[in-house]
Amino acid sequence: MIGNKSAMLSMAIAATVLLSSGASAGDGPFTGLDGTWSGSGSVKLENGKTEKLKCKGYYNAKEGNGLGMAINCGNASFKINMRATLKSAGGQISGSWEEREFNQSGDVSGKATGSGFSLKFTGGVSGSMSVTTSGSSQTVSISTGGPGFTGVNLQFAKSG
Repeated sequence: MIGNKSAMLSMAIAATVLLSSGASAGDGPFTGLDGTWSGSGSVKLENGKTEKLKCKGYYNAKEGNGLGMAINCGNASFKINMRATLKSAGGQISGSWEEREFNQSGDVSGKATGSGFSLKFTGGVSGSMSVTTSGSSQTVSISTGGPGFTGVNLQFAKSG
């Protein structure tokens, strides 16, 4: 059970970071994410099982290419309550994250790409992620060495 919770925590961290890496005022790298997003996806656990997830994201663009965000994901077995604060400068993204259900936190770093972002997260859980945004839809892919899971794939749509 603890491995599964760690997997969900890692997935939520990655999803939070990825989704947060796309919204801010003006022409910055976060343009277009401000508002409410919702979606679903799956997490692949280390034991080979796949779990379905439902998520909701809330993004608040800040002046100076910043983004505040909150992501809540879950299913019948897990809950994730993620927060992140990101800043972009010169194509580079940095920031911090925290997960309130599992009391974990860490740092985020990465860069903007042509259609999204390539990010790394460190702290209580470490891994990498990519996000591709097209209009009002977004795909998030996450990979870690564990504990608990090896990958996460999410599809989000802007809902407000």
